[in-house]
Amino acid sequence: MAEQNYANHVKWVPAFHFFVVPVLLLNLGEATYRIIHWGFSFERLVGVLTATALVVLMFLARIFALKVQDRVIRLEERLRMERLLPADLKPRIGEFRPGQLVALRFASDEELPELARKVLNEKIQGTKAIKLLVKYWRSDYLRA
Repeated sequence: MAEQNYANHVKWVPAFHFFVVPVLLLNLGEATYRIIHWGFSFERLVGVLTATALVVLMFLARIFALKVQDRVIRLEERLRMERLLPADLKPRIGEFRPGQLVALRFASDEELPELARKVLNEKIQGTKAIKLLVKYWRSDYLRA
């Protein structure tokens, strides 16, 4: 497996991203096409509603999995910070927003204290901005 870094850390799930998403969107498009071009019927309406429900379900399933993952990361990072941050920063752990913790998980143990201080003091919010500050990437392959 290639060394993980900012450029390649995005998680692609081929069965989801390249099969489920296109098939369900194609199904919605086809159901919509039928009701527009073949005329309204209760059966076609049910087809559009079912296709729409499946697309919404697909996105919600992905969002729910990512939210649970973020909650676990938040807990892991708070525990890690309790262990690694200097005494003056430990009381400030509660100031980190979930997105900041999610981004900081990629910082190595050695650079975490300095980067955490910078994020808090400079009020850096964006996960992308924080990830770009990481010099020594700590890989995370166990993701949803």
